[in-house]
Amino acid sequence: MTVIRPRRSCLYMPGANARALEKAKSLAADTLIFDLEDAVAPDAKVSARETIQSALAQGGYGQREIVIRINGLDTEWGQADLVAAIAAGPDAILVPKVMTAEDILTIDAAMTSAGAPDYMGLWVMIEMPKAIFNLSAIADTAATTRLATFVMGTNDLAKEMRAINDPPFRTAFQTALSLSIAAARSAGIIAIDGVFNDIGDGDGLQAECHQGRLLGFDGKTLIHPLQLAVANVVFAPAGEDVTQAKAIIEAFSDPANAGKGVLKVNGKMTELLHLDEARRIVAVAEAIAMFEAG
Repeated sequence: MTVIRPRRSCLYMPGANARALEKAKSLAADTLIFDLEDAVAPDAKVSARETIQSALAQGGYGQREIVIRINGLDTEWGQADLVAAIAAGPDAILVPKVMTAEDILTIDAAMTSAGAPDYMGLWVMIEMPKAIFNLSAIADTAATTRLATFVMGTNDLAKEMRAINDPPFRTAFQTALSLSIAAARSAGIIAIDGVFNDIGDGDGLQAECHQGRLLGFDGKTLIHPLQLAVANVVFAPAGEDVTQAKAIIEAFSDPANAGKGVLKVNGKMTELLHLDEARRIVAVAEAIAMFEAG
């Protein structure tokens, strides 16, 4: 059974910056992604591994989900990153630039060989054009591997496509974003939206978060603590949606409605197909409340 937990805000933290990792203990992020890849210079990769291991050994991150992004296994740092990351004991490992289902099988096997416990998930970056054409096959591996989450890498995707990003519209990426959501949902895994680069543009961030929420993403990756509040609000179920979801659950639980496939709930025609989503909304709202209560 999938564990419901909030992933409204997934904040990248530079793995080489011990002060930043310490500060992260007080930030209102659902998920912290300790980064060994893009945020760390080549000559700092080794020390960054040690910094992350030290930070996690000290603890203090509370209920926040901890993910470590490693360098690709095809790089000179990837295998050592994987071993060090697994030893640090995060909730999941995030791997960049996957392109095929075979990549997932290889990474999954490498995690097992390196001693990853069963609870440790595999998150992957969807940021290469080839991956877009293989999304269904990649997602299908979730049935037999640790694959748990797609994370959109829109900056790399823009580079590889030679596309011009026009936030918050993201015209060039709409197909890739929607296909990624569809593939994730077909496999029952999580999908996290890409980053918004302009830290000072609060209105633009809010608009892009709303777009991501409309597309169906579970949350958004972020690059600065100032972006947390917006993502936490936008990707949380709205109060009226939670109220309606509870009403739907109550209505279908009423013995008087046993066997009925369609009901009127608060004036809205509601089918059985809405029941599962109602349960998910309530579960997410309850998970957020528990998380914020500490």
